[in-house]
Amino acid sequence: MSGNTGKVVETYQEHDVLMGKVDFGGVAKRVCLDHVPDVQVGKYVLVHVGFALSVVDEEEANRCSPFCGR
Repeated sequence: MSGNTGKVVETYQEHDVLMGKVDFGGVAKRVCLDHVPDVQVGKYVLVHVGFALSVVDEEEANRCSPFCGR
């Protein structure tokens, strides 16, 4: 699996693109959320090269963590 899971802590629009601040175990990064437009603060996303590819539940995020470098 290529990517990392993180928790969405903020969402905002930037130049008509849905963006968010995502927490990866204490490190916050800017992430494009346009591919997961229904995501809400507090949800987990699978991110690859700065783009959230899917929303995952907390259990899946924790299960992925050993493989994703989280």
